[in-house]
Amino acid sequence: MSFTILHNPRCSKSRAALAALEDAGETVTIRAYLSDPLTEDELRETLRRGGLTPAEVVRAEEPLAAELGLTADSPAEELLAAMAEHPQLLNRPIVIRDADGRAVLGRPLDTVYALMKDHS
Repeated sequence: MSFTILHNPRCSKSRAALAALEDAGETVTIRAYLSDPLTEDELRETLRRGGLTPAEVVRAEEPLAAELGLTADSPAEELLAAMAEHPQLLNRPIVIRDADGRAVLGRPLDTVYALMKDHS
């Protein structure tokens, strides 16, 4: 099975998710989202496929979020626009199963293992 990971190599959680996928023998496409940011539409679709909200994936504790006046309670469209413009505000890793587009936030790592196991 193949997966895409929205990856930040400096993040230990992101490295752990990538290692879990590779250790399981999965084919992995790495999207370095900091240098190749997702558009608002890509973010919206990824979150929809994962049943996630912008509030669940925004790094509201980042100093930049405070500078922009953002909190997890900010309107969803405002959060999407901010994450598209400032990809460092996107929590990581996000892992997408290519076969069906299902996405999970890889925190905790168990969500990645569950995505690999669940083929429904």
